[in-house]
Amino acid sequence: MPHVTLTAVLTPESGGYVSLCPELDIASQGESVDEALANLKEAVEGFYETASSSEITNRLSKPSLVTHIEVAYA
Repeated sequence: MPHVTLTAVLTPESGGYVSLCPELDIASQGESVDEALANLKEAVEGFYETASSSEITNRLSKPSLVTHIEVAYA
């Protein structure tokens, strides 16, 4: 079975975490980091099971770049 490595971005929210896979624009959530990641993985795997190959190619043709920026504030 083929594998792909994707980005997972986790953001703390009240009561848990929101998890996002920016390459596929798929989000999930969970009460802990582990749960949010597991739920995101399940959502992404579900996408791969149901999406057409053209939908997968279309979403993955727009790669995400994760970096940091520095800003000044008062």
